[in-house]
Amino acid sequence: MATSIHRPPHPPRQPRPRQSRAERARQIADVLRHQITSGRFPDGILPAEATLGERLGATRNAVREALGLLRSEGLITRRQGVGTLIVMPKYGHGMDRLAGLAEALTGYGTIRNEVRAAHFVDAPPSVIAERLELPRTAGAVYIERLRWSDGLPLSLDTTYLAPDIGRPLLECDLAGRDIFALIEETSGDLLGHADISVHAVNAGPDAAALLGIPSGAAVFAVERLTRMQGGRPVDAESIQIRADRMAFHANLHRGVGSAANQFRMAHPGRPSR
Repeated sequence: MATSIHRPPHPPRQPRPRQSRAERARQIADVLRHQITSGRFPDGILPAEATLGERLGATRNAVREALGLLRSEGLITRRQGVGTLIVMPKYGHGMDRLAGLAEALTGYGTIRNEVRAAHFVDAPPSVIAERLELPRTAGAVYIERLRWSDGLPLSLDTTYLAPDIGRPLLECDLAGRDIFALIEETSGDLLGHADISVHAVNAGPDAAALLGIPSGAAVFAVERLTRMQGGRPVDAESIQIRADRMAFHANLHRGVGSAANQFRMAHPGRPSR
């Protein structure tokens, strides 16, 4: 005799709470921001509000509020007789491989480096010597460059290099070449990997003036420690990048250490929940 299995009834489905117009506008702004930063509008002009509403399944009022949010961020502007324009297209910087900023921006326009300082320092800051695993008395090479793209400032890069790696670079074309390529050419060795962190800070008065933005405006602060193939640290960088001109992106893979994969390995044949 077959045994019946009692299954508990499904709980009644709760009605979805009604979204406020402000919440809907924020969600639309998120979608449009992603499309703008990913280059969805190559001509730099957004479709009309009615067209956006039709594409996004939203009312015209919600679309109008979303565009207002993006205008307050400085991402778009409204021009009479033309429409809604992207203020400044953002460059995409991949986080999938080790590449200098100029190398990553190949194909995005004219990149120029304004060399503001390039010299040997007898006693670098102790934190820099520690990052480069050098005695402070060993000294370091300091390079500061303001990077321009299509006539507008993009980033302020400060670099400390191990002395044997940095000295030959002082004789090289720092205005026109990427430091990573110069390191590999002059040392005869290859770079291996880098430890990198990216966070948002408010630009101080000096950096803001150089970058052409208001003091206190948000910038990406990138801290990168680059090592040769053998693991030796040789390049400690601090980069401030205009947040209105750059978007970081990466292609990430879920590894075997994920919770779902660990469950499958421990319980083969059983579905994970």
